[in-house]
Amino acid sequence: MKIIIARAAEFSLLLCLAAFGNANGYAEIVNAQWEGGAFSHKANIAPKKFLEVCGKLKMGEAVAWRFSGAAPTDFNIHYHAGKDVAYAENRKQTIAAEGTLSAPVDQHYCWMWTNHTPQPLNIDVSLKQLKAGK
Repeated sequence: MKIIIARAAEFSLLLCLAAFGNANGYAEIVNAQWEGGAFSHKANIAPKKFLEVCGKLKMGEAVAWRFSGAAPTDFNIHYHAGKDVAYAENRKQTIAAEGTLSAPVDQHYCWMWTNHTPQPLNIDVSLKQLKAGK
């Protein structure tokens, strides 16, 4: 049963990626794959598109995040609670930022950047899971 649910989730993600496009000039949705407690990603966000990096966190887990871009971008960290969207961070027209997300609930969290410019936008993202008490 778990395998079928996992396969259905993979299929849903693939359908979503197909609908929105990929890193070659369209929106991009990336599943954060933690390696040694860290995740990094470089992307080229097409004009009027977005990049979303998502990962599951348990309540109380913390992630240090940072990003830098070639031009200002709208940035947020959010999660979906039913039909509502809860924002842990929401910044407009920011070139670079860093901070720490402490998960208030068990949830899939997404770091999202939106390119409102007419040019492609390079973004460099770094996430690091923090040990309890840090």
